[in-house]
Amino acid sequence: MADTLSPANLAAVFKAYDVRGTVPDQLDDELARAVGRAFVEVLGVSEVVVGYDMRPSSPGMAGAFADGASQAGADVTLIGLASTDQLYFASGHLGKAGAMFTASHNPAQYNGIKLCRPHAQPVGADTGLLDIRDAVASAGEPRPTARIGSIEEFDVLEAYAAHLLQLAPVSGRRLKVVVDAGNGMAGYTAPAVFGRLGDAVDLVPLYFELDGTFPNHEANPIEEENLADLKAAVLAEGADIGLAFDGDADRCFLVDERGRAVSPSTLTALIADRELARHPGSTIIHNLITSRAVPEIVREKGGTPVRTRVGHSYIKATMAETDAVFGGEHSGHFYFRDFWRADSGMLAALHALAALAGTDVPLSALLAQYERYPLSGEINSTVADQAAVLAVLEATFGSRDGVTLDHLDGLTVSHADWQFNVRASNTEPLLRLNVEGRDETAMAAARDEALALIRKDG
Repeated sequence: MADTLSPANLAAVFKAYDVRGTVPDQLDDELARAVGRAFVEVLGVSEVVVGYDMRPSSPGMAGAFADGASQAGADVTLIGLASTDQLYFASGHLGKAGAMFTASHNPAQYNGIKLCRPHAQPVGADTGLLDIRDAVASAGEPRPTARIGSIEEFDVLEAYAAHLLQLAPVSGRRLKVVVDAGNGMAGYTAPAVFGRLGDAVDLVPLYFELDGTFPNHEANPIEEENLADLKAAVLAEGADIGLAFDGDADRCFLVDERGRAVSPSTLTALIADRELARHPGSTIIHNLITSRAVPEIVREKGGTPVRTRVGHSYIKATMAETDAVFGGEHSGHFYFRDFWRADSGMLAALHALAALAGTDVPLSALLAQYERYPLSGEINSTVADQAAVLAVLEATFGSRDGVTLDHLDGLTVSHADWQFNVRASNTEPLLRLNVEGRDETAMAAARDEALALIRKDG
């Protein structure tokens, strides 16, 4: 059996903004217990709230983490089964540091730990996560503490649902809504949230049974094939909208009444418009992969767009620095100042429902004003030497007229007619390509040339 506390394994599982790996060879209860203790000792937190998803290994690892944290002197509140945004709600609502056991959209053999300070403040590589890793590596025998913390259980599900609906109330015409939970945590949170909407919503559930083996499809809606069942159900039911959530339900994706997937950039622009109507002149964050339409629309609506790199810890830090009211990512993460700057797939979904219910047009017509440029979607490629491929792309495109390069996150290549970004995944051995063009022809040409170079030696 692998030693999960070895330096090599710790280096592998501590990522840019979470801990993640396969169970039990990379993550196990022993590592979770050690992280719990180090989390308390390194960050000096005295209270921790802990939640977990539906993966078979999650309850045991969460319990081990709670034991380690209490042995280090912290009082632990176990909220049990939870979506990641429900854990962030608990951290903000209760004013406690947090730990969420989930591997989000990753396949069944994975698990992970997302950590935050009180009020859902992120813990990433630059804000304490690597210090926790180093403390685990050098821990040795546990040191005695002045006191052993308590461990208690507390249910926050109904308070979470009420809080979201306070932030984005839904009223107007009745909507038929298909929700694909992908056997993930939305199957637990959606009934609590939609149950409070009464007759405002006719809910059609897909795969609400909690099952961390994901028997129907991967809980990763950024991949088009995982939306097939939702698209079919929207058309079969004559639904107004389809919602898809990832495994830990912190991301949300839309399908319109025609069974067409909606770009997260489009939803970012819609929510930005709504938030700017409530908070005129505010700052809106968008990561560097979102559509050019997002900063254009933000400026048109009187807001200030701020571009940032990919990842929740970076987005949240930039939101704090700029007091941004909202932030959106191409990957389906949406961040709200009124939600402790944390991301919530369910809150994003409620914004979409509220906007749609307040009109008498179909979703496709509502969203048309926010869709301006064709997007490739995210295209993943397994690449042995990622740095070499990025160097080839830079050399190939960098000398061309009208082309600019930047390295805020990976490599972004921009031209008046198109742009693309290539970056290494923080959680998987992949290069991720996202392309946009002024029209379908320009997008396809840039996509195909970049992809050919990325996969040349594949």
